[in-house]
Amino acid sequence: MLLNILFVLLGFLLLIKGGDWLVDGSVAIAKRAKLSPMVIGITVIGFGTSAPELFVSLQAALADSPGISIGNIVGSNIANIGLILGVTALILPCVSKAFTLKVDLPMMCAACWLLVGVGMTGTIGRLAGAIGVVTLILFISWEVRRSRRLTKKAESNEENTAPVMALWKAVFLALFALGLLVGGANLLVNGASGIARTIGDAVGADPNDMERIIGLTIVAVGTSFPELFASVIAARKGQQDMAIGNIVGSVTFNVLFAIGLPAIICPIHNSDQGFFLDYLLMGGLAILLWFFMFTRRTLERWEGAILLFLYIAYIAYTVVA
Repeated sequence: MLLNILFVLLGFLLLIKGGDWLVDGSVAIAKRAKLSPMVIGITVIGFGTSAPELFVSLQAALADSPGISIGNIVGSNIANIGLILGVTALILPCVSKAFTLKVDLPMMCAACWLLVGVGMTGTIGRLAGAIGVVTLILFISWEVRRSRRLTKKAESNEENTAPVMALWKAVFLALFALGLLVGGANLLVNGASGIARTIGDAVGADPNDMERIIGLTIVAVGTSFPELFASVIAARKGQQDMAIGNIVGSVTFNVLFAIGLPAIICPIHNSDQGFFLDYLLMGGLAILLWFFMFTRRTLERWEGAILLFLYIAYIAYTVVA
């Protein structure tokens, strides 16, 4: 038990420092690569911070543990929207651009409801996984080309003499920070899961129920900690667009790639058992976020409080039920 507690504390430390360096490196990459902070949030930060979800889901699918595989992704997406954006908006309202409302958020919502439809069939097969992976690749390629074109046009109309970190330094710093985030998340998940299993054994909980609960709560939240720290720190540094992009990119990546790739390698069976409410909440939160962002293109503090309340209520119901 003591070792697990140390893992949790060390994981938190790595997450805090990794999130700080990731934002600094990502901002520099965006300026050097002529990309918008939103696209960097969707790609570099969003995909990088979703690496834990990908590895956990892949390992769980190969081990024939759909409770962990599906619970990890669905729970992470619920945590991304309810917990992370809720906390981030409470600290500082998140402002987004019109294009995010017209393209990026609808894409995220469509991906979530695609997972709901396919998951409730009972099996997420290779074809569905391949469609998800190809869709994500095409979407990101289009986003990058569009961002580079618009950023170059904007820079031609303004002068910017502020020094920018060298590209190789920025890339190294971002990758090193991602490593700290992933390592910190793994320590946190291992420590928290160990504590939960110890408590579960002590109270005589059913192993299958514990697998689903751990997947939806501890593993999901633990693998979402990189997004949490990256988004909160980005918002505090005035990069609210990057904070939103991180979550939009993470949720989209989780559905299309972190589920798609494992499904290509090994179809995920029993994807409908026990997840009906979780699927609906994930899709509902995605639409609610899209609706909230339409109000002055800002996620206000009271809206963040609603998202956070829904997440806390969901976790309480999951554990109690």
